[in-house]
Order: sequence, then C-alpha cells, then structure tokens
Amino acid sequence: MLETLKNAFKMKDLRNKILFTLAMLVVIRLASQIPVPGVNREYFAQWFEEQMGDSFSLFNAFTGGSFLNMSIIALNITPYITSSIIIELLTIAIPKLEEMQREGAEGRKVLVAITRYLTVALALIESTAMSIGFWRSNLIEDKNALSIILIITALTAGSAFLMWIGEEITEKGVGNGISIVLTINIISRLPQDLTSLFNQFVAGKSIARGVVAAIIIIAVILAVVVLTIILNDGVRRIPVQYANKMAGRRMMGGAQSNIPLRVNTGGVIPVIFASSIMEFPVIISNFANYNGTGVWSEVLKYLSTNNWCDPARPQYTIGMLVYILLVIFFAYFYTSITFNPIEIAENMKKQGGFVPGIRPGRPTADYLQNILNYIVFIGAVGLTIICIIPYIFNGIFGANVSFGGTSLIIVVSVVLETLNQIESQMLVRNYKGFLNE
Repeated sequence: MLETLKNAFKMKDLRNKILFTLAMLVVIRLASQIPVPGVNREYFAQWFEEQMGDSFSLFNAFTGGSFLNMSIIALNITPYITSSIIIELLTIAIPKLEEMQREGAEGRKVLVAITRYLTVALALIESTAMSIGFWRSNLIEDKNALSIILIITALTAGSAFLMWIGEEITEKGVGNGISIVLTINIISRLPQDLTSLFNQFVAGKSIARGVVAAIIIIAVILAVVVLTIILNDGVRRIPVQYANKMAGRRMMGGAQSNIPLRVNTGGVIPVIFASSIMEFPVIISNFANYNGTGVWSEVLKYLSTNNWCDPARPQYTIGMLVYILLVIFFAYFYTSITFNPIEIAENMKKQGGFVPGIRPGRPTADYLQNILNYIVFIGAVGLTIICIIPYIFNGIFGANVSFGGTSLIIVVSVVLETLNQIESQMLVRNYKGFLNE
C-alpha cells in the first residue's frame, strides 16, 4: 500500500489527483464544524444522546459526526444514496429509464442528472421534516418562520454541496467520490468509537479481563478486515478462445483470454442500500417524535440494530434476518443491472470468441448467467457474514459504537478499490511511456 502511494506521488498528474482528493476531504471535515444557524446545539446534543441508544449510531457514522454537531452538512450524502436506490429500482419498473441505461454514456448522463434533482428534492423533504421535529422538540432558539427557512436552506445546500464534491473527486481525483466521502466520514468517527470501547471494556477492569477484552475487540476488527480483503480479491475467470480468421494472406486470431467475474460483484453497494433502508424508518420516526406503543413501535424495535442478538430479547434478531435478505437481494439486483450476460455473449460471438465446450450465442449467455448466480450468492453470503459478526458482538456484550460490520466493509472495500484504481492508472502511464520511447 505504502509503496503504491510512494510510486504514485512520483507521477505529476496522478500526484495532483491525489492531492485534489485530499484537499476535498479537508474541506468536508471543515464544513462538518460549521453549525446550522438557529439550532441550539447544546439542547440538540442532549436530545441526540437520548436517541443514540435506539437508532442514530449508523446514521451518525455515515455523516462523520456532522449530524451530532448539527453542521450544515448534517444530512451528508444520505439523500444521494436514497435517490440512487430509487433510480436503480425505477430502471427496472420504467422501460424508458432502462433504455437510457443501455444507451451508454449519453443515457447514463441523463440518469445522473435525474439522480441529482431527486437528491436535492429528498434533501429538501428531509430538512423540512427535521426542522419540524426541531420545532416540536424546542431545539430552535428563535421559533419563527425565518429560522425554519434558514435551517431548511442550510441543510439542503449542504447536502447538494457534498454531492458536488463527490462528483468532483470522481472526475478530477481518484476513486469513486461518493464512496470516498462516505469512507472519510466513517474513519473520522473511529478514534472516538475505539476510545468508547476501551473505556467500556478495558479501563477500570482487572488486568486479565482488560487483556481478554482487548484481544477480543482486536480479533473481531481484524477478522472483518481480513474477510473483506479476501472477498474483494476473489475472482472467477471464465476462459475465452478466439477462432482463427484470414486477413488478406495472414492468419489472425487464435488468442486466448478470460472474463474475470468478481466474487463480490456488487462491492459495498448492497451493504449501503440495505443499511439505508433498515435505518430510514427508525430515523424518520425519531424526527417525528413518535413514542407510540402500537404495532409500528414493535416494528421499529425489530429494525433497530441495537436490539439484534440480544440474549434478553432474542425475538428482535428477526430484524437481522430481514437485513441479510436485503443484502442478498441488492447483491443480485445490482449485479443484474451492471453485468449483462446476453450482451457479453453477443459481443463474443461477433468477435469470433467462445467459451471452450459451450456453443456461442444463447448457450454462452445461459452458462455465464448460471456461473454469475453461483458467484453472486457466495459473495452475498460472504458480505452478510462479515456484517453480522460485529452485530453479534454488540448484541451479546453491549458494545454500543457507531461503526460495525457495515462501516468496516465500506472502509476496507473503498480503500482497496481506490488503491487498485491508482495502480491501474500507474500501469496505463507506464505503458504509454514505453510506447512513446
């Protein structure tokens, strides 16, 4: 890792991209300290502490503490994530959107624009709901229309600003900008969470208990990191043979290649989507100050991650099973819209390529689909195992921290993907330099 970064800084254009990315991350952390005008931050911090045990741990991790600070970027990129989920789902339900997705760069550009507009609309709705909740909870210093308008404007603009930074990082920096923004938010919370774990399980305990607790904490974190690395590096290569062709008087073709199918084809997307859906109803209910005791109250307890794997209340672990099903569903869903076996099989057929032992055309597409279904299932099961390890640990031992399997998967996966992108760009530049010589 360090060697890769060291070599990357030797190349001017790549160095500029890395420095631009780092500069944007600094801007994000600075923006997280700018308060929303009109909100009493002291009262809000007290209110937040009351809600923390129920729902906001993952949300606060995704926002990098911006929500706890009630900064102008308190909503962070959660509206963008939600709008992305909606657009991805609509591409299946609406043929026109599906057609745009298949049109290539131009079609995707239109979908990106729609996602932006939807992000701003969702940020406006969420900020309005938050403002109403603040009004009811007496968290607003001056309860008047101007204060409400200022809060809504600041939160909406902050979310749009972060979306713009993410897109700028993707275009002018390295890696996927939105994923990097999410990752830096999670990383910014890790020192505080590790301190909380230390104070809860190590500090003030006997030497033997403290050492055992520290070993268990480190083992859980290392297990999640190592399993994530193994899952991201897993690839199934489908061999492809190209037939010989006559080009003039020369025989061309006969080359061998392969189609690399990643075991974790969806990357961190299934985890992000599933977590967002599970947290959304709980967060909205807290903003609305819902304190009911009916059926909806029980549903919220099932959705809350802090109730999972609790030996005193095992029935709420059903919520974790729903989460697992969502991860598996989004793993298949995201793969289905990013990898088209029929299109790949047709392109192979046009180029004279075939999988040894499989007829070109439809049989090849069916073969690739069967292999893909098998691989996606393995990847989805691997993701769920990595996710639930910390939840089991939290439920049994009561380790209430904002990061868990979801957060660690996102951090490790995004770091690995960013490093792989840097290495690929270095490789391209090395080839170009060799050709120029």
